[in-house]
Amino acid sequence: MLRQILVTLALAISLSGAALAEAPPAPAVTVHNGVFNGQAVAYRAHVEAWRVSPGEGEPSGQIITTSYVRTDVPSGPRPVIFLFNGGPGASTTPLHFGAFGPKRRLGEGAEQRMVDNPDSPLDAADLVFIDPVGTGYSRPLSEGQGQAFWTPDGDALSVKAVIADWLKAHGRETSPRHVLGQSYGTTRAALIAHHGANLKLDGVLLFALVARPPGFEMPYVTTLPSFAASAWSHGRIPREGRTAQEVYEAAVVFARTDYVRALIAGASLPEDEKRAVAQAMSDLIGLPTELILEKNLRLSRADFYLNLLKDQGMRTGQLDTRATRPLDAPAQRPPYDDPGLSYTPPRPAGAVTGQLPASTAGLSAVESYFKEHLGFATPETYEALNLEVNAAWTWGRGEDEANQRLAEAMVANPRLRVFWAAGLYDLSTPAYAGRYMLDQAGVPAERLTAALFASGHSVFVDPEGLTRLSAAVRTFVAP
Repeated sequence: MLRQILVTLALAISLSGAALAEAPPAPAVTVHNGVFNGQAVAYRAHVEAWRVSPGEGEPSGQIITTSYVRTDVPSGPRPVIFLFNGGPGASTTPLHFGAFGPKRRLGEGAEQRMVDNPDSPLDAADLVFIDPVGTGYSRPLSEGQGQAFWTPDGDALSVKAVIADWLKAHGRETSPRHVLGQSYGTTRAALIAHHGANLKLDGVLLFALVARPPGFEMPYVTTLPSFAASAWSHGRIPREGRTAQEVYEAAVVFARTDYVRALIAGASLPEDEKRAVAQAMSDLIGLPTELILEKNLRLSRADFYLNLLKDQGMRTGQLDTRATRPLDAPAQRPPYDDPGLSYTPPRPAGAVTGQLPASTAGLSAVESYFKEHLGFATPETYEALNLEVNAAWTWGRGEDEANQRLAEAMVANPRLRVFWAAGLYDLSTPAYAGRYMLDQAGVPAERLTAALFASGHSVFVDPEGLTRLSAAVRTFVAP
């Protein structure tokens, strides 16, 4: 009943339908300067509206993009990166204001402020942040038209159309072009590559790849390495001078050998061998041997995050296992029940530059940035995370088949390359599950760049990780 109510709400969201149907808002263009990767950069910011369809037919939605285009160098050979987050129902806020935009958001609640982001790759590539229909300021044109966008293919086709329109409108049809998605955005990116042969993409960047290995064994095999790295982060296993990645890699070896063989054996596995495997798992992931035996060697993610710190009355996060909360904390609506959702590691003390003034109209930092700093005139409220869109989503098989479709796109386009980044402490999209599914889909290893980070689902939340990630992205997109 709750889901039905949420879906009904999603289809009845107040979308200013009549106003949207009349005319799109005027583009907002402003001129700026910044220093990124130690390099002085002059750039323009464009906030633009694009009328889109979820397939064939007349436009029934409006997508807002925010692009940053460097103006002090020739534009033709510069790469363009089109970025989006996931959800479904998530705006580009994490990537835009937490990772790669020229400004980043610091602080909490009313204390949030926008400051310079020296790690933005704007020195090396132009950036286009895309908020799909139902997120940010993007909306269906009228009530009842949103549902067609809220499917894997309808969503991907509408975003693909925006990319094509942007390249044409900005005279960049010969520039190298890449799409970058995080979380569900990785599914969107793969489907855009599948549907968008005419885009002639040069690269697909996948942060926190959505991957669901099938079968009786692989769902457990592919989560075990993340359990091990997470146990290391909480000191629940001896570190012995090892890094989190070294522990992760040792767990990958164990998972692909002794562990998977034990799972395949099932009931025919001798009891003494089963206990030996459980003990080896305990040494790797910090859970009691008896609990592992009780679960028949098959541990769910909840088994892990609810039990790792149970003796302290705590649970870990799932999006980032470094985060914790009491086991008896009041219940919250998912995803807010996950302490990893808003986890931010401590930042080293240091001066920030380029802080924007607080809104004179009492707007949030994000609203003030768009409406007062970039001058975008819209009556809409920025939807950072729209759970009603998530509830209304029609899944089909698009998500499960996305990695296979990406591999097929790489066969059709021999120049297409893939960059994959994953966090060691992410249980929602475990790192080894992502690599396993890319391998099984047939993504060629020689055209895959892989980067692991001692972080959670958002691989850019740690300052050192963001600097390293930004450098890796610069290298990947370099023409």
